[in-house]
Amino acid sequence: MRTAILAFLGGTWFLQTRPTLPDQSSLLLCLLVATGAVALLRGACRHLLVGSLLGFLWAASMAQLALSQSLSKADEGRDLAIVGTIDSLPHRFDGGARFQFRIEQVDTPGVALPRRVALSWYGQQASDPSLVQPGERWRLVVRLQRPHGNANPHGFDYEAWLLEQGVRATGYVRPAGPDNRRLDPWAPGPRNLVERTRARLRDRITGILADEPYAGVIVALVIGDQRGIAQSDWDVFNRTGISHLVSISGLHITMLAGLAAWTASFLWRRSFFTAAQLPLVLPAQKVAALAGASVALLYVLLAGFGVPAQRTFTMLAVVALALWLGRITAASQVLCLALGVVLLFDPWAMLWPGFWLSYGAVAAILYASAGRIGRPQRGWRGSLLVAARTQWAVTVGLVPLTLLLFGQVSLVGPLANALAIPVISLFVTPLALLGSVLPAPLAGAVLGSAHAAVELLAAILGWLAAPRLAVWSAPAPDAWMLVLALTGTAWLLAPRGWPHRWAGLAAWSPLLAQLPSAPPPNTFSVTVFDVGQGMALLVETQRHRLLYDTGPQYAPGANGATRVILPYLRGRGIARLDTLVVSHSDLDHSGGAADLLSTLPVAEVLSSLPPAHPALRGAVRRTRCGAGQGWRWDGVLFEMLGPNPASYGDPGLKANARSCVLRISAGGRAILLAADIEAAQENELLRRVPQALHADVLLAPHHGSGTSSTTAFLEAVKPSLGVFQVGYRNRYRHPKKEVYARYGELGIRRLRTDESGAVSLHFGRTLEVGEQRRTAARYWHGR
Repeated sequence: MRTAILAFLGGTWFLQTRPTLPDQSSLLLCLLVATGAVALLRGACRHLLVGSLLGFLWAASMAQLALSQSLSKADEGRDLAIVGTIDSLPHRFDGGARFQFRIEQVDTPGVALPRRVALSWYGQQASDPSLVQPGERWRLVVRLQRPHGNANPHGFDYEAWLLEQGVRATGYVRPAGPDNRRLDPWAPGPRNLVERTRARLRDRITGILADEPYAGVIVALVIGDQRGIAQSDWDVFNRTGISHLVSISGLHITMLAGLAAWTASFLWRRSFFTAAQLPLVLPAQKVAALAGASVALLYVLLAGFGVPAQRTFTMLAVVALALWLGRITAASQVLCLALGVVLLFDPWAMLWPGFWLSYGAVAAILYASAGRIGRPQRGWRGSLLVAARTQWAVTVGLVPLTLLLFGQVSLVGPLANALAIPVISLFVTPLALLGSVLPAPLAGAVLGSAHAAVELLAAILGWLAAPRLAVWSAPAPDAWMLVLALTGTAWLLAPRGWPHRWAGLAAWSPLLAQLPSAPPPNTFSVTVFDVGQGMALLVETQRHRLLYDTGPQYAPGANGATRVILPYLRGRGIARLDTLVVSHSDLDHSGGAADLLSTLPVAEVLSSLPPAHPALRGAVRRTRCGAGQGWRWDGVLFEMLGPNPASYGDPGLKANARSCVLRISAGGRAILLAADIEAAQENELLRRVPQALHADVLLAPHHGSGTSSTTAFLEAVKPSLGVFQVGYRNRYRHPKKEVYARYGELGIRRLRTDESGAVSLHFGRTLEVGEQRRTAARYWHGR
């Protein structure tokens, strides 16, 4: 059975890496082969072949079913009247709320819509805490678009997440006045009941802990909603390796289920202190198993049924069922059954790090502890030794996976977890759960105590996370490095008596010692990030790296740096930058600068921003960019062509007019980064440095707006490729149709980040171009 389930996992994973879904004839062929294998093969070969084919078939069938609903392109951006219910926990922010909406009726004639959409609602009505609650039925006027997210290497796949959630369109509520109205304050249903309960608990906690800095952590521990935790706190939790505790984790569910099972067993054995002789009717062990599984289910529902919660509940349910049936079940069989059940209900679960880390941690614990001979120590010393061995197994066992998934591993993690696990699991979580349901006079004291403990813990963790060596960074490993490191990990965690267990560390050497890739001398590479409606590019030479702009600000704490640039740099193992150029002050260019400077060492900042601009507070060395500046790195020439230094004396100029214009060249190849200059600045460059404008690649000025990319400028640059950094269906409608057509009329190849995703460029003897949505295409992209 275990072999078949692991093969099922492999087949499911293979399907999730495909650029297109198989057709019906291919699926029928797989089914016939699987049927033949059942009849003709025996043993492990049959389990492997049949399991993998069934996993592929099941995942493909679920994908086709999920993609059967879609929004027509003709209906994107239209005003549509819909009736339905709010069926998720709304996320409230300054000026509005976001939620998922289940459509029951479409009032706009001739329009077919998917059943579930994700909506943002801006305005005073959406900000009212008494409105926009789970389970309410509303009539809304909305504008929708097909699922679309940024596509970057090492980035979050928003389109895959929407597919897993069953959301087949996103959009916003139109400010249509009386056309947006609540029809019913409560629409009965199991999901609505769960989500309304979660909302009530969240509102109660945030009301009691109003303005407290770690109220979001308490909410996460009670209902699993982590959206209230500040990004700065997440940075500390990630650097100390305790982020798995700041949620409803498997450890918390097991602890609560164990407490419920012990309480039920205690009372049942004593017949609730009556003369009923209940153990003669039903054994106390079975009652305890039922109570534990039931409480675990309730807690998992509160958690929103995330992957760690699914895994833990399934394992507890399998153990409870085995006990009721009188069957002894091996721990590895329980783990594999839990894995198989999760994939049956959610074949996309494997796309997220939590899936691999959750099952990987349990597998490491089982491998390091199950079946070991020897007499265990009793008492508190024995318990402490078991806890230490368990933490050792998890820490060591997850190092290869953590480097693969995040590009870094916390060196202070063992110490931080040794401190945080007992505090969070044994003190904070029980108090948070108790305080969320106690009456008002007691709830404040209990929740306040839990918050004080988190606040003290966070201060200690902040101290641990501060040193640069708190985290070891390395590029995401190649397949052979990962296999070698996992082999070494198994050697390290082998039983006592295994020869030279510490030699397993040698297998980690390629994993930990690898350096970020870099182009050869006299060449350079450019990564044009897909940051939506904004600008951000990474330029790399053999030994230096420059970031040009930092993308837009999406929301408080969310910007191009935190969402796109920093994850990419971590995945590449890049721990510092030589230069950051912030072309000008517009938020779609400077939105991530402050977070990037506070997270990553940057040797120098070049910008046209005023010296007191908040984006530059973290800069160690800052310089105004201006025409005439230049330098050479590893045989690559960097020339600043604009702005004219005299422009800083003109207070009437717009920020766009002072954009830092940078030309990079090597070996006869060049790229021109023109930021948001407009026709006037293009004409000035034509007058001042016409001979320096030629480039193979042009970053379209001002995202292809109608005020830039004049014919004379394009003819002077003579690019073979024009790249437009634009957001999908952006409100400015960039690039303008006439400008985009102008590039084509001049024979310039055009790429748009909203269609291509991130664009990779290598300038060597030839110009090599890569598009993320082609090189890493998946069947759900653009669907």
